[in-house]
Amino acid sequence: MSTPASDVSVARRRDVIDALRRGTVPQSGLGLFAVGLERFEASLDSDLATVARGGAAFHALRGEYGSGKTFFARWLAERAKRRGLAVSEVQISEAETPLHRLETVYRRLVERLTTATHQPSALRAVVDSWFYALEEEVLDGGGIAPDDEAALSQAVDELLERRLTDVARTTPGFSAALRGYRRAVSAGDGAQAEALIAWLGGQRSVAASAKRAAGVRGDLDHFAALAFLQGLLAVLRDCGHPGLLLVLDEVETLQRVRGDVREKSLNALRQLLDEIDAGRFPGLFLVITGTPAFYDGQQGVQRLAPLAQRLATDFTTDPRFDSPRAVQLRLPGFDLASLGELGRKARDLYAGAAHHPDRLAHRVDDAYLDELARAVTGSLGGKVGIAPRLYLRKLVADVLDRVDEFADFDPRAHYALTVNTAELTDIERSAAMGAGDIPLDLDRHE
Repeated sequence: MSTPASDVSVARRRDVIDALRRGTVPQSGLGLFAVGLERFEASLDSDLATVARGGAAFHALRGEYGSGKTFFARWLAERAKRRGLAVSEVQISEAETPLHRLETVYRRLVERLTTATHQPSALRAVVDSWFYALEEEVLDGGGIAPDDEAALSQAVDELLERRLTDVARTTPGFSAALRGYRRAVSAGDGAQAEALIAWLGGQRSVAASAKRAAGVRGDLDHFAALAFLQGLLAVLRDCGHPGLLLVLDEVETLQRVRGDVREKSLNALRQLLDEIDAGRFPGLFLVITGTPAFYDGQQGVQRLAPLAQRLATDFTTDPRFDSPRAVQLRLPGFDLASLGELGRKARDLYAGAAHHPDRLAHRVDDAYLDELARAVTGSLGGKVGIAPRLYLRKLVADVLDRVDEFADFDPRAHYALTVNTAELTDIERSAAMGAGDIPLDLDRHE
């Protein structure tokens, strides 16, 4: 359920508007101006409920560049956090986060781990909460006095081992590092504690002395990464976060890597999906994002038949009949009507924190918003699908700010749309190069 704009605080409005003014996707508040995503709400909320009950879910998000895949992922992340889930958004790239190196994916996952109350990386806060929950469970069971530190420590260690039985069977170092971290915190050894948290997060170059003291060795590798993920999910679940939404963004970059690397990456993705289907990751909601070319082309998913079979979805019908329960979810994309609706949501959100909301409503009326949408789209060669980011930036920074600040500013009389290539993304710039000079028809409407 979306939060009504009237219930949004001024501070939250300003955070969202500041991001739009910069031309970036806000980190929160996306439900306030989401357009065209209502059709997915019920199905995705059902998936989130399944994950919170200990199940797992997966979707492949499909859309062209600029179609709003990142917006969708962060909109879903907000819904996940409201249900108590942790969230991590990892951008796949050949240089920084290659998909075929799962140890690197896990490390980025932890670096980007957030909860409703903690910003990245939330790992240490999560682990601290977990140990507190274990201690409370032991004390609630009776039989151990709160001041008997030795008995309490032993009981917590035993409970820890029971909770991490499956992980310890394949990756005993994970539980050993947790025990070592707890001992370091109890002893007031901050450096040791930080080193072990870093090791649990998959970081490299952790001091050998810290690992030796905890009884762990080496660094995280490809094969242990999935076991570490399993352990992280167990820790999250026990400290009040029933699951994790993991977004692997821009998976289509696999199309541009060497053939052998592409094969390994696609196989790593297939392995991850198989493990999810096998029930290895209770509480995991995995979402990947990619372009249609990635899902349909021979340089992407179609290159690995088992993966193509798992992701197969029929898109030959009218998009309005797309099932929100399908493995692949096709973003509806923007048309001029929905772009105008987006502008109205942004204007109304802005007005709630403005000095002169009545002036905004009069001078930036619905007709003007539609006209501006046509003009911005024209500057991008008529490609509505890639216009939302630029449209919102122009609307906020060039129009709404000026109307609110200057009593005599009338956008129809005093503003002419200009598009500087420096403010465009590569995709927008490519579209604008073929657009030529676009007349801005913003005549006054009575």
